[in-house]
Amino acid sequence: MSYKILEKEEIAPSVHRMNIDAPDVAKAAKAGQFIILRIDETGERIPLTIADFDPEAGTVAIIFQEMGKTTKQLATLGAGDVLEDFVGPLGTPADVRKLGTVILVGGGVGVAPIYPQAKAYTEAGNKVISIIGARNEELLILEKEMGEASSELYIATDDGSKGHHGFVTDIMKNILDSDEKVDRVVIVGPPIMMKVGAGVAAPYDVEILVSLNSIMVDGTGMCGGCRVTVGGETKFTCVDGPEFDAREVDFIQLMNRLSMYRGEEAEATEEYEHKCRCGLH
Repeated sequence: MSYKILEKEEIAPSVHRMNIDAPDVAKAAKAGQFIILRIDETGERIPLTIADFDPEAGTVAIIFQEMGKTTKQLATLGAGDVLEDFVGPLGTPADVRKLGTVILVGGGVGVAPIYPQAKAYTEAGNKVISIIGARNEELLILEKEMGEASSELYIATDDGSKGHHGFVTDIMKNILDSDEKVDRVVIVGPPIMMKVGAGVAAPYDVEILVSLNSIMVDGTGMCGGCRVTVGGETKFTCVDGPEFDAREVDFIQLMNRLSMYRGEEAEATEEYEHKCRCGLH
């Protein structure tokens, strides 16, 4: 079975959104889960968080940034093209229930997995305060969608081109310092952002969750590439997560593991780009 790309849009420089015809995945998907896709028979399997899903239309949306060989190749495809594999939903769904007030913090493309959670927490009857950020205004994604899915939306940019001039964690701290009673904080973004965010929120009496989807490879717990230490125990992100208690995560180990294959990734990207330049793709 092949999976047709119905729509493709560049929503920020080198960041793309695709709508995929995948009825079975759409029917079973929950906020916080992911899929594994393969472009063709010889392609590598890559995990991508489900950014949105419509069970009635049978569609699943993914958002990805051009980083390595496969995401660059994926970006060359468009509406009408088909994917070899689109497997899911995988991973444990986010623990969404009525709590009271929830702060959702998304950085960069981490806003993509935050969006379905914003919708789900709102549907469960929570007050949802969302904070999204990027290096600059041009790189912000899903601003309109997050605004519609949230009770309140705050924006931060590193360069001050939109919203707060600074980091998403600055806004989060201001809210935690206010009279607002917050029951849970969910942070998704680059590992260093999640580490800093967890540290900022740690002194407060609030539950802190992070999503470690960036470390996944196989998606089924077979390869062991997604091992993380949580509360002193080894966990597999793809089957035990991707959501974990931020206070328990060993972020230093996580970041070290993420850098392990940087050389191989760069080599594969260079080879792919060379073939493109030479007209071999």
